[in-house]
Amino acid sequence: MPLLSATAQDLKIPLEEVAQVGRYQPIGVGVSHKGRIFMTFPKKKNDKNYSYNYGLVELVNGKRLPYPNALWNQWDSTQAPNRFVNVQAAVVDADDNLWVLDPSNPDDQPPVVSGIKLLKINLSDNKVERIYRFEDLPRERTGLNDVRIDTRRQLAYLSDPVLAALVVLDLRTGKSRVVLQGDKSTTTEPGFVLRLDGKEVKDKMGKPFSSNVNGIALTPDFKYLYYRAINQTKLYRIGTEYLANPALPPAELVSHVETVGETGVSHGMLADMQGNIYLSDSPNYAIRRVTPAGRFETLVHDSRLSWPDTFALGPDGYLYLTATQINRAPKWNAGESKVDYPFRLYRLKLPKN
Repeated sequence: MPLLSATAQDLKIPLEEVAQVGRYQPIGVGVSHKGRIFMTFPKKKNDKNYSYNYGLVELVNGKRLPYPNALWNQWDSTQAPNRFVNVQAAVVDADDNLWVLDPSNPDDQPPVVSGIKLLKINLSDNKVERIYRFEDLPRERTGLNDVRIDTRRQLAYLSDPVLAALVVLDLRTGKSRVVLQGDKSTTTEPGFVLRLDGKEVKDKMGKPFSSNVNGIALTPDFKYLYYRAINQTKLYRIGTEYLANPALPPAELVSHVETVGETGVSHGMLADMQGNIYLSDSPNYAIRRVTPAGRFETLVHDSRLSWPDTFALGPDGYLYLTATQINRAPKWNAGESKVDYPFRLYRLKLPKN
């Protein structure tokens, strides 16, 4: 991919509201090949401002229905292996399966180890086909965040901000590997403090919000994985042929990391069939993309885009996204909620080029 052009084009695409979800804070969104919409909601035990009843839902006629059933969504930490504890991501793969990531860490606390899992759900019968437990990771120190599925190689790529690393999971064997841990591409820029809504994002003790590698995007040809930390401004990528090779020494793997360019602060990220990489832009309430030609384009700028977090492509040509307003939570505002309720799901029609 060429270096990014110095100027950014503004396409001014309208932002459309899909649904309102009250005080239930959405994080993940996934859209199936048939247009079914799935959303995830984090468990926040210690925050009275947010409501919670389901970790994973299917949105049907604007209503949130527990998915794949009510039992999975009955929160019970004593039944963590087979209940949702703190669902983060819901991603639809190239074969139209739904993958659900539960890092099992409510309130961003150390995880309920037995609850850490990745589910593969068959959307044709809504049954859980397999559960991966990550037993070969240091699970008590993990914070799995996002996932992408390489159906060609039968691998899953995950980001882990707590480990400051990517995780490669072999879907056949269930074995996983930690890679690029502590590399400059997976870690925060020292001293980098987010500034959103005109103020620094810090808690009451003055500690800034900070996240290592967070958003990831896999190109549909399974050739590249794009990734980045929240607390830095660069976008990176690496060829999946290198991630897939467990024999590569760490130093050699690092040598294959490419710096795409400066893209600003971003959380959510996604790649489309044309090779465009979509990125959120929290400080500017915008959605941008990097084109295969290296252009940096702004698709939409809208004040409703507060902390746009997760993207999904629909078969209707729309990009679906959540706006989580994380920086407006009481934790980052001296105990006072600044959230603009209700939370909403949005979409925008993507240009054909």
